[in-house]
Amino acid sequence: MGAKAELGWTTPGEDGVKRHVYAQHVGSEWRFFERPKRRGREIEWVPMPDPPLRDWLELLDCVERGYVRRRFMPDDIEHIKKRIRERFPEHQFE
Repeated sequence: MGAKAELGWTTPGEDGVKRHVYAQHVGSEWRFFERPKRRGREIEWVPMPDPPLRDWLELLDCVERGYVRRRFMPDDIEHIKKRIRERFPEHQFE
């Protein structure tokens, strides 16, 4: 991780154990990966084909903070919001 197109965070998993998540921007898509919050080279990142809403919202928060620091454009924020609306139509933005 570390490139502009990769953002990461730590969040509790469904089982209550903390997990690392990162999202990678490739072309016009975001790819999500996760692994348990443990150190070691033997622990690999696992692709998340259908990330939950909370991870999409965390990505949106990271990109909005990056926009303030001029790392992302307003179009990046709108693109993520559009993807959230498509995948989770029940979610309402404030």
